[in-house]
Amino acid sequence: MKRRALGLVAVLVLAFLAAPRGAPAQPPAKVPRIGVFGTAITPDSLDAFRQGLRDFGYVEGRNIVIERAQSSSDLPHRAAELVSRKVDVILALNTSTARAARDAVITIPVVFVTFADPVRVGLVESLARPGRNMTGLTLMAGELAGKRLQLLREAMPSVARVAVLWNPVNRDTEEQLAETQSAARSLGIQLDLHAATTPGELSTAFTAIAKARADALFVLSDSMFFVERRQIAGLAEKHRLPTMYHWRAYVDAGGLMSYGSNLVASHRRAAYFVDSILKGAKPGDLPVEQPTKFELVINLKTARALRLTMPQSLLLQADQVIE
Repeated sequence: MKRRALGLVAVLVLAFLAAPRGAPAQPPAKVPRIGVFGTAITPDSLDAFRQGLRDFGYVEGRNIVIERAQSSSDLPHRAAELVSRKVDVILALNTSTARAARDAVITIPVVFVTFADPVRVGLVESLARPGRNMTGLTLMAGELAGKRLQLLREAMPSVARVAVLWNPVNRDTEEQLAETQSAARSLGIQLDLHAATTPGELSTAFTAIAKARADALFVLSDSMFFVERRQIAGLAEKHRLPTMYHWRAYVDAGGLMSYGSNLVASHRRAAYFVDSILKGAKPGDLPVEQPTKFELVINLKTARALRLTMPQSLLLQADQVIE
């Protein structure tokens, strides 16, 4: 019995020695790192981007890492920080951060969401063939300024004097302002410009707007304004100013009406570019996308608070009416 047992052990040892060795263990797959760069990274923007990533199979903390860099000043330093973190792609949430990323990186791909013409501001060579390490989405649409003023006049047929809230520090605002002024001249509307560069200046600006006896207010697109949208909507209601905005988030926050593309959808769509780049596409070969759908959103609760009766013809045009 002992000899039989020893023989069995010997057979097993020989079989083990003769068995082919398995392939060496593979190193764990690298988890991509995405740098989200913004002057105002709002929960809405980040959640929309995360949802877009999930659409392509990425889950933060599992198979992708999101590095956030937020600052309203010293953007070159913040961009350099993202480079030092060795991110694989940078998502720039506005034009100023896209410029900073352009100047700080040469090889890291950059996906932007900009409100300006990316060709004019030097981000890409053309919309169809960006050509560099940058691509993304532009929300520019010059004709929208005229459409917004027309909708405001439809809500208030007697409107003749419109205040414009703008941030002169935002270089992209100059383009929006020129388009709005051109549209106002065509419609015979007088514009009064009122600047606010910080949240603390908003209350002063609204006091000046009220003293100027404007019939309505037109708020230009700006990251600081977007973050302060609840304060802006509250000040507009306090001073009884019917207001037109670019994005529906203002209306959700209590603003009267908005007309524009869906900003949340744009941030979600940015994940398409990130996914394409992670799978090997070159940013310079991915055409810059422009919005194709615009939505009119009206807040009837705010209209009632302003004692403003919205025409039925305008309500029928609305994509959504908030009761």
